[in-house]
Amino acid sequence: MQDVTAQPGAASPLEPKIYTSSSELKKRLWRNKYLYVMLIPGILFFVLFKYLPMYGLIISFQDYKPYQGITGSEWVGLEHFKRLFTEPDFMKILGNTLILFGMNILLYFPVPIILALMLNELRGTFFKRFFQTLVYLPHFMSWVIIVSITYVMVTMDGGIINELLSYFGFEQVNFLLNPGWFRPMYILQIIWREAGWGTIIYLASIAAIDPGLYEAARMDGAGRIRQIWHITLPAIRSVIITLLILKIGSVLDLGFEHVYLMLNSMNRNVAEIIDTYVYTAGLRQGQFSYSTAIGFFKSIIGLIMVMSVNKLSKKMGEEGVY
Repeated sequence: MQDVTAQPGAASPLEPKIYTSSSELKKRLWRNKYLYVMLIPGILFFVLFKYLPMYGLIISFQDYKPYQGITGSEWVGLEHFKRLFTEPDFMKILGNTLILFGMNILLYFPVPIILALMLNELRGTFFKRFFQTLVYLPHFMSWVIIVSITYVMVTMDGGIINELLSYFGFEQVNFLLNPGWFRPMYILQIIWREAGWGTIIYLASIAAIDPGLYEAARMDGAGRIRQIWHITLPAIRSVIITLLILKIGSVLDLGFEHVYLMLNSMNRNVAEIIDTYVYTAGLRQGQFSYSTAIGFFKSIIGLIMVMSVNKLSKKMGEEGVY
């Protein structure tokens, strides 16, 4: 029988191989050529839709005119950025965006974690798969459908919620036009649509935990709650931190469609966010340079937030994103 005992100085099979010549590297690349071919669609996606459009950021420093093009438009420097920060409604729009983002972090972000822990505790395979499918389904519905269902439920013209309020003797509430109800409805719709889909990564991380840890904990007399607190949560902590960092990177990017569908003249003071403002200023009013400057500002803030939170997580002993 061949002796597989590691010899002194021998490289571990788990250590990455270091190629000393270009010929060895070429052989390795050729041997795995089909794997690299599979990377081509992903690379093309990022090149075409992420990197090439960056050239268009130039117009945020120009008074861009479509008929003159980028090369023929007048250069105005930081004029559009100065206008952004001196705009009377900018602080209100920025405040609305930050409030909705804060609600996402405080109210939505923990829900997929809690839901994943609850699904993991289900022992029956049928019921576990049934409930997983049930909570995943809303993710595949567009925001148009989600908002439309909400409208049907809360409208004062036969909506089930207002009908129940009337039945129990309470006064009907105009949820759609009352500014005070916009933010609660917004975050409830986020939880309804995305919470189930957000559990996938957490469930995959939980499935990778060594079952022996739970067996040892049970032998020591730990109940299910203590097992979750001392084994499951510490094991998925790095995943939680990574997703939190990525989430914070979208601090000013809440998405256009969802908020725009709920926006009306009565709740605009609390519902107008940067994404809807970009649409109004950029597409409807034709201020392409100004709206590009706003998008550039959002990207810079997102980059700063990701780098800052990533650095903070590393100081706290976590791996971070990079």
